[in-house]
Amino acid sequence: MSDKKEHSHSYNESSGRKEEGFIKGVSKEANDLIHNTVDTSGKILKSITVEGGLIGKTIDSSGNIVKKASEKGTDAIGKTIDTSSKAFKSIKDKTFNRKK
Repeated sequence: MSDKKEHSHSYNESSGRKEEGFIKGVSKEANDLIHNTVDTSGKILKSITVEGGLIGKTIDSSGNIVKKASEKGTDAIGKTIDTSSKAFKSIKDKTFNRKK
């Protein structure tokens, strides 16, 4: 991996996967945490109540709403970062790479 980062993504040779920028990575980790928390709490509540009943269906529906909201937030953060990175690179290129 070079010292100069031109993109918000880099490739991690040890794990074999693409690393993303800090904010996008944290956003995805938070999204995963929310999904796991919703799934776990749903399982706990369903084990206490009747799983197929109205309460179980309500738990599933509300969990899906929370998950979708989290995914939309993560997508919005990712798109915002990508757009700002492209805009910054374009401005930087126009400013510092002018032909004389």
